[in-house]
Amino acid sequence: MGVKFTAGRIANFTSLSGQSFLWDSVVAGLAVRAIAGSKGKAFIWQRKIAGKTVRITIGDVRKWDIDQARERARDFHVMVDKGIDPREVKKGNLQALKQKRIDDAKLKVTVLDAFKGYIKIRKSKWGTKHLAHHMNFMDAGGKAVTRGRRPGQSEFTRPGALYPLMNIPLSELDADAIAAWLKKESARAPTLTAQAYRALKAFMSWCADDSKEYGFVDGTICKSKVVKEGVPKVGTKTGDCLQREQLKPWFKEVSNIGNSVISAYLQTLLLTGPRREELAMLKWDDVDFQWGSMTIRDKVEGVRTIPLTPYVSSLLSGLPRRNEWVFSTTSHTTAPNGKIRKKGWHITEPRKAHVAALAAANLPHISLQGLRRSFGTLADWVEIPVGVVAQIQGHKPSALAEKHYRRRPIDLLRKWHTEIEKWILTEAGIEFDSEEQKKQPPVAPTKRRPRAKSKAAA
Repeated sequence: MGVKFTAGRIANFTSLSGQSFLWDSVVAGLAVRAIAGSKGKAFIWQRKIAGKTVRITIGDVRKWDIDQARERARDFHVMVDKGIDPREVKKGNLQALKQKRIDDAKLKVTVLDAFKGYIKIRKSKWGTKHLAHHMNFMDAGGKAVTRGRRPGQSEFTRPGALYPLMNIPLSELDADAIAAWLKKESARAPTLTAQAYRALKAFMSWCADDSKEYGFVDGTICKSKVVKEGVPKVGTKTGDCLQREQLKPWFKEVSNIGNSVISAYLQTLLLTGPRREELAMLKWDDVDFQWGSMTIRDKVEGVRTIPLTPYVSSLLSGLPRRNEWVFSTTSHTTAPNGKIRKKGWHITEPRKAHVAALAAANLPHISLQGLRRSFGTLADWVEIPVGVVAQIQGHKPSALAEKHYRRRPIDLLRKWHTEIEKWILTEAGIEFDSEEQKKQPPVAPTKRRPRAKSKAAA
């Protein structure tokens, strides 16, 4: 038998053990459930469906009043009479609510939010430079330019190539938005835009295929026709390279640079063809003057050993040994993260001196990467095997035989590398006797004088 629900009866109803039910006399199947030891009580509805007793929780008595609970119980009765299981309806409503919350979250997530998550998960598989590229792509810019500022360049950094897309909701990033971005950015920096596009394509594929949170993204957007047609075609630079007839004025002005370390660095960069950072980070422990070799920290292979040719050996042996770095500096330098390094580091920005030397020689602009490119191009005049130049510069082998079978020893590389150096020096008008150089005693490491104490300190 049930009782007519009132607020007082429901408040006084308790269970002495287990769970107990107070049934309503107005609507059949409606009850209040109390559990021993628990202060909470709930309205429930119970009825037999297909011969099986079904019980559904309506809600907490503190959130539902009596009339609302009775109305809900009547709705359940109507559903059963129509052959509908109330449990399935309730389950569907919960799923719809959950989906609505997901959809609402999608509208709030920006490309920047997802891109940060992408970097956080993937960065352990990336190299330092690859990670720096991705961080720069989404950078908002506006930071003070601390080094390498060219004439006419802004005092502040530009936004990253992908920054215009960062504040767009991820759910709204479509082919048209990417195509419009490509058109605008390609006009300013086509090569950088092409790199950013490849990073964006990998990011979109990751969202669609690997992430659980951003699986709603269409990973094929960057592969659509309208987008692919807007990707700038980037070819190999043809002008950023020293020509044969330009060697004489280039060496003349570079040799006259007041800073002997930068002068030696630029000449070594041309005569050995490494990447700019690989050479800048050369340490004295990496140079073997006795056996004529240098160990380069290769960004691809880890390390590689190349010949120390006679003229380059003479350049390095004449440098001051102020710290562990061959191309050292005693001035303060700024790290890529903006922090000021203390004295005693390697050179980080030789471009200013190089640009001045090019201007004095009346030569077109040639980047530091262009000097590396020049080494490989000028080596063709000596007609040496292509694989020799690739091994010296740290390029990946292109032919099958080079890739799997050719690993030339250092003495064979030295034979060809010395020929390249002789030819370049001859074209530059530099007279250099390697045999006479061998007779010169090695330069002893310089020792710093102890700092004199001030009178106050004394």
